[in-house]
This record gives sequence, C-alpha cells and structure tokens, in this order.
Amino acid sequence: MENNEQGKLGLLPCVTILTGGCIGSAIFSLSGMTMYYAGPAVILTWIIAAVILGLYGIMVAELSIRYPKSGGMFVFPAKAMNKKWGFVSAWGYLISNCIAVAFSAIYVATYLGVGFPALAPLQVPLALISIVFVTVLNLLQITAAGKFNNLLVALLVVTMVVYGVVAFTHSNFNWGNFSNFFEGGMGTFGWIQAVPNAMVAYGSVVSIAFMVSEVKNPNRTVPKSMAISLILVVFLYLMMIAGTVGHLTTQYLIDNPGMRFIPMFAVAWTSMSNIPWLSKLISISAFIALITTMLVVQAINARAMSSMAEEGMLPAVLAKSNKNNAPSVSTIVLAAAAAALSCFPSITELLVNLGSITAALTIVIVCMALIQSRKKLPYVEGNYRAPGGDGLVIFTIIVIVVTYIPAIFNGGAQMWIFTAILYVVGLVVMAYYTGKEKK
Repeated sequence: MENNEQGKLGLLPCVTILTGGCIGSAIFSLSGMTMYYAGPAVILTWIIAAVILGLYGIMVAELSIRYPKSGGMFVFPAKAMNKKWGFVSAWGYLISNCIAVAFSAIYVATYLGVGFPALAPLQVPLALISIVFVTVLNLLQITAAGKFNNLLVALLVVTMVVYGVVAFTHSNFNWGNFSNFFEGGMGTFGWIQAVPNAMVAYGSVVSIAFMVSEVKNPNRTVPKSMAISLILVVFLYLMMIAGTVGHLTTQYLIDNPGMRFIPMFAVAWTSMSNIPWLSKLISISAFIALITTMLVVQAINARAMSSMAEEGMLPAVLAKSNKNNAPSVSTIVLAAAAAALSCFPSITELLVNLGSITAALTIVIVCMALIQSRKKLPYVEGNYRAPGGDGLVIFTIIVIVVTYIPAIFNGGAQMWIFTAILYVVGLVVMAYYTGKEKK
C-alpha cells in the first residue's frame, strides 16, 4: 500500500474544506435559476447533479492515489496521457475557477447589500475586498487558514439548518407548491436543462484530490472525506431548496426575474416577512458560504497553475512559492483576474453559463485520464480503486454530455462560442510553450 503518510490534513479538515468549498454562491443564487427552470422537479435536478459529481469524485480519488501530487487538474491528464491534454484540462479549470471566485465575490457584495442596505452602494469595493481577504488567507497556506475555515463551515451549517427549520415549520409553508411537479419556467424537461448549473454547486467536492500531497493518509482520507462531505452537502442543499419551494411558486419566479438570483431573500420578503431577522440570517449565511468557497477554489486553482508552470507550460515565475510553501505568484495572478471580472457584475449570468461549460469539458478530460492511467499503471493491491471499471467512467462521460444537449438547442450556442474562443487562446499559449520546450 502506498502513501499512508503524506501531508498534514486529516479527515476533519478535509471534510470542512470540501463542505465549505461546495456550499457557496450556487445554493444562494443559482438555486433560484434552477427553481425557475425546473419548478418543483428542481429536487431531482440537484440529486442528479450530486450523483454525477459523486461518480466523478470517486474517479478523481483513484487518480489522486495513482499520481499523489497537488495540482491534479493538470497533473492527472498530463501523467496519464500527455502534457498537452493536461494543459487543455487545466486551462478550462483555470477559467471556470476564476469565474467561480469572481461570481462569489460579486454575490458577497450582493447579499451583504440586500441584507444590510447601507452596504448596497459598495458592490464593487466589497467584491474586491473579499478577493483580497481570501488571497491573504491562502498566502498564509491552506493549513494555516484551515482553522479559520473550520469555524466558518461550522457557522455556515448552523445558519443553513436554522433557515431550513424556520421554512418548514412556518405557517405559510405550502405543500401545494410541489404539485405540477414537472412544470417549470423552461417546460417539462427544464429539470434536465438545469442540471449543469446545479453541478457547479458540487464542483469543489474533488478539491482534496487536487491537494493530495497535503493530505495525511490520502488512500483513506481522500475518498472518505469526499463521501462524508457530499452526503452533508446534499442534505443541506435539499433542505434549503425544498424549504424555499414550499414558500415560492414557479410562477413568482417567472413574473419576477430579479428574484431568481436571490430566492431565499424573496421568501424572507414575502411568505416569511413576519420574521424580520430572517433576511439578516440569510445574508450572514451566504457571506460565510461565499468566503469559504472562494478560499478553497482559489487555493486549488493556484496549485493547478503552479503545476503547469513547473512543467514548462506557463511562465516559470508562476511556479514560485512563498515561505509558507503556498504558490504565491499564481495565487496573486489568479486573484487579479478574478478581481477584474468582479468589477462587471452585469455579466453575472454570462459568467455562470461559461463557467459551467468549461467545467464540464474539463471533467470529461479527467475521466478519460483515468481510463488511460489504468492501461499504463498496474493496480497496487490495497490502494483505493473506483468501482465499476471503465464502464462507469464511460457512463459518467455520456451523462455529462447528455445533460448539456438542452443548452445547445435552447440558447446555449453563444456560450459555446465564447468557450471556443477561450480555448483557442489557450491552444495558442500551449503551442508557444510547447515550441519553446522543443528548442
């Protein structure tokens, strides 16, 4: 058995990192869009998204044991196939995660502004401050920030449970809102079209695998922490979504498009308006969730970029680390990119769709890397191995592709064009550094 002792992160900090990384902007904002798309069937949407990312998670867990080096989104395809595939995979990952950090920063400002009106005019400054804050924490190294993250995640879980209990026990909760289960704003099959957006909410469930060199006993800790955190996250998500649907009809979201990105506030202002402190609770909960997501996503993104630089696929300076062994230059560069995007909150929906598409393409490449890795490296008895063989990997790829078919035929073409442009830029960068390597 390999890798019994490696880094410092044990099971508890790994679970809190994964839970905090997952619970972010998506449940407090994208959930409203999925409710609008799917109607009450949004519950199926979020369960399906969890299953897909769960399958992906067990595959990434196996890859992390085969290639126990942080920066996995580049490392796994690069080692299993070649560095060009590693670059394409990591390039999409860098894009989607920069967007995730920017999107989260925008909604830090949005939720604070909605819950505390005096802060409403400060949307861009608050977004920038939040990015600077998590950047400083990450420069102090994830293990140092881990104690702070543990506290934030504990508070986050408490606030989400309080919201769920209040929603379900409130006198205005209406089970009738769950009738006409499959009638959403995007038609009978809107619940399928909404799956890619819901998948974004579970994307960080694989974060620990991408930080594997910092994990203690990764052969056990990586898959176990993924399973525990995913179960916890699904429970909290479904509790909040079902609690919200019980107070908010699909027709309301159709008639009030401005409420689709703040569904919990819509409930606090309408059906549960007799609870004056509820909107403050939602603001605090969303703020904590967004900060923890930004903290984790920025950390794993910087490790991916640093790994690319170490392998000569990006400027060497991006591989530099500080005295805390944090990839400092990559962290700062990616923070600057996210900060620039966060200055344009009007492009929020564009960012969401673009990020989900690049993330899906990256997932497919990583799944392919596992198939190739099994051909190249023999299985080591006692190491973690994902069940189902290559058949499960192929099934996962097919499911991901199928969930994106509705987007292609229902207004998603623009997103694919933007995605293509970004990947063309990436291929030019890759060609340049590949050419330098040959010389």
